[in-house]
Order: sequence, then C-alpha cells, then structure tokens
Amino acid sequence: MCRRAEWEAAEAAGAYHGSSQDIADGFIHFSDSEQIVASAAKHRAGQDGLVLIAVDPDVLGDALKWEQSRGGALFPHLYGALKTGDVTSVRDLPLGPDGLHQFPPL
Repeated sequence: MCRRAEWEAAEAAGAYHGSSQDIADGFIHFSDSEQIVASAAKHRAGQDGLVLIAVDPDVLGDALKWEQSRGGALFPHLYGALKTGDVTSVRDLPLGPDGLHQFPPL
C-alpha cells in the first residue's frame, strides 16, 4: 500500500521506488494478504488517500526476499523498484467511519 499520489507518480515513471521509509531501509516493504490489515493498522493508521497494490510474487523473482520481522514473522521485501507493469491491481483503501481502513476482499 502507498499514498495515491506516490502511485500516480510511479505510473507516470513506470516504476515505484518506495516510500521515504522504504528508501531509508533499502527495500520496499510488502505484506501478504494475511499481514496487510495489521500492517495498515500499525504503519498507516488514520491515513487517508491510500491505495492497495497487488502483485504476483512469482513475477518479482529473486528481488523479493522473505525476511524475519516483527514477532519473528516472515515479511516480503522487494530489493529494487516495482515495475508498474508487474502490478495486478490497484484499489482504493478508504478509511471507514471507525477510522480503520476498509479492505476489499483479499
């Protein structure tokens, strides 16, 4: 997930290089479908104007590494830019009345 404006800039450029946090860490933080809701609550709480980006991990090849993160869970990290052509869907991730992100069926 990322800010809509960041994704629109990536579409114009043909690749997403990550958020400022991703760039500082040296990889793009990904979450799988079982992790994304908790990731949104932890890292993007209350943020509006986000989009949910889906990618087939097999397309990313060796650039995608599963690495240990919080609580020992393995999270996918992309070492390199995400080509916009590798994305399977981009959907709005609005905030609900309770302030939590409303996820589409994953």
